[in-house]
Amino acid sequence: MSFLGPVISLVFIVVVARLLLKKYYPHAVLLIAGLLMLIISLFLDFKMPVLKDSTAWSGFDLFRLIKESFAKTNAGVGLMIMAIGGFVAYIDKIGASDALVRIAMKPLSLLKKYPYVATIAVLPIGQLLFVCIPSAAGLSLLLMASIFPILIRLGVSRISAVSVITACTAFGIGPASAITASAVSIAGVDSISYFLKDQLAVVFPLCIVLMITYYFVNRYYDKKDIKAVEIKEHSKEERTIAPSYYAIIPILPLLLLIVFSEIFQLTPIPITLDTTTAMFISLFIALLFEFIRKKNIKEVLGSLSTFWNGMGNIFKTVVTLIIAADIFAKGLISLGFIEGLISSSQNIGLGAIGISIVMVVMIFLASMLMGSGNAAFFAFAPLVPKIALKFGIKTTSMILPMNLAASMGRTVSPVAGVIIATSEIAGVSPLDIVKRNLIPLVVALIFLLIYPMI
Repeated sequence: MSFLGPVISLVFIVVVARLLLKKYYPHAVLLIAGLLMLIISLFLDFKMPVLKDSTAWSGFDLFRLIKESFAKTNAGVGLMIMAIGGFVAYIDKIGASDALVRIAMKPLSLLKKYPYVATIAVLPIGQLLFVCIPSAAGLSLLLMASIFPILIRLGVSRISAVSVITACTAFGIGPASAITASAVSIAGVDSISYFLKDQLAVVFPLCIVLMITYYFVNRYYDKKDIKAVEIKEHSKEERTIAPSYYAIIPILPLLLLIVFSEIFQLTPIPITLDTTTAMFISLFIALLFEFIRKKNIKEVLGSLSTFWNGMGNIFKTVVTLIIAADIFAKGLISLGFIEGLISSSQNIGLGAIGISIVMVVMIFLASMLMGSGNAAFFAFAPLVPKIALKFGIKTTSMILPMNLAASMGRTVSPVAGVIIATSEIAGVSPLDIVKRNLIPLVVALIFLLIYPMI
């Protein structure tokens, strides 16, 4: 009977992947698949998840699990992610995101004579912006409006330009990232320490690898396809043109978290901030900026509705996805997927490094299929602590490459929102962008896998 559970769980993983590839609603697919696996576990008398407060009947306990997952998520990482989403929506509304992008992209004007160097120079700048504006589609559309026309005029193809713009969102890092928020919650570490000591140490060389690879890949394919393509004009939404000093607003949460962290204690009495608190502080500073600028208290107070709407949008998309993925993960665990994975790895001599590689590749492929780094990460990351404990390794050593692989996989997914949105504006096929991104991102993935051994 021991092999039956893992086999059933693998069947569920294949079916779920197929449904997601066919664009079925991921929240429903993950939730129902998780519940079905729990029901099968119940009938097979496998070990079920432990509830804090049972209903005294196993049939109702399945739904009690959903309730407890909602309560746990909304009280912790869910609130954090909603606060991030609300803040991102607000800074976009008042034009602070645009102001930051305008200033950050000015150095590219120095590289007019070197178009492909200018193109890859977008990557580190864009990645820094992504730390402060953690919306893949949102940041990419801002870059499409600001930097895309410049790259085209420098002489690179539309596919080359849009490929590096989407690659700016390849690494979901920083305390404002939803994936990071989930990762630190699972690993039980401080977000700033994780960002500064773990994420940056890996992302810096990864970014260099991407820059080198994109330089040669884009130059090769542009020379191979020399057909002149007319630039497609696209309609632009009417956006708020904010003053340049508004560029400080998107950076405020990051600055607050770094200054008031355990790493940098600049006050006599130690002060530490969590991500959610930093978001609310930054929101009220942004409101103060708006009041000084507009001097219309009614309009400024009314603009706060954008923040609440942003929180609501994140709840119905990301937070509910975390909950659905949590039930899916519980279903996999109850069927013995973890034990089966560990046993199989040990039987073929993989060990800790081997199982880490399997999980990273699995999450990269899942992200490609789902078109969402969040969905892939939330589905598999909760399994990590148990695997790490079995092999006697640090949770962060497994969670970090999975964190990065999830966002990298999204960048080569033809069904990802960021790919679809940018391809529409650029007037190219999403598959063309994916083909151009595939080589650099696979090279980066291979580097990510071998980097700990170097």
